[in-house]
Amino acid sequence: MSGVGVLDKAVLILSACVEGASLAELVDRTKLPRATAHRLAQALEVHRLLVRDTQGRWRPGPRLGELANAAPDVLLTAAEPMLAALRDTTGESAQLFLRRADERVCVASAERARGLRDTVPVGSVLPMHAGSGAQVLLAWEPPEAYLPLLPRCRFTGKTLAEVRRRGWAQSVAEREAGVASVSAPVRDRSGRVVAAISVSGPIERMGRRPGEKYAMAVVRAGQRLSGL
Repeated sequence: MSGVGVLDKAVLILSACVEGASLAELVDRTKLPRATAHRLAQALEVHRLLVRDTQGRWRPGPRLGELANAAPDVLLTAAEPMLAALRDTTGESAQLFLRRADERVCVASAERARGLRDTVPVGSVLPMHAGSGAQVLLAWEPPEAYLPLLPRCRFTGKTLAEVRRRGWAQSVAEREAGVASVSAPVRDRSGRVVAAISVSGPIERMGRRPGEKYAMAVVRAGQRLSGL
């Protein structure tokens, strides 16, 4: 609680309406007096933070989405300088990946300026069945979320267990011939893995055990981006 009574009560009302709520349900869920719950719900409706459905139950309103869309993406904003620093530290291209169903999407990157490199432009869609980024995005998922994918993967459940144990993943020619990569998790404030931060480059430069050389830098970068 913030200590600002009316604000705390309004947030209680909003939280109680996530799945829809009648006045009786609002009172039951928030433990607020009936008159207070009704007055606050009506005020939130005026500001379009709540709306009523066809059954007359309050639900989250369009203003919440408008405010959320207007807010800067904190993770992406922080990722840009972090990826540039990781690229400069390792000498290899750096990327940030988010999972989207059975794919992963590069949402930020910092490319090596010259020489042989692994180019993954922002917006690139890569598979979840290969690569160290995919390993990280799956390793901390519950078994029911990754077991159906394993028959198509170029890594095993044992690989994912090892990723969880040591806190990072590596791949060599797993996603693409001649390419190696090292990835680590980025977590939200609850500790849930929400992204994978990676460095990637040619095997001839990164070697066949790239984790030995790059894991510490990638893990530290992931830790600095976590909890935003």
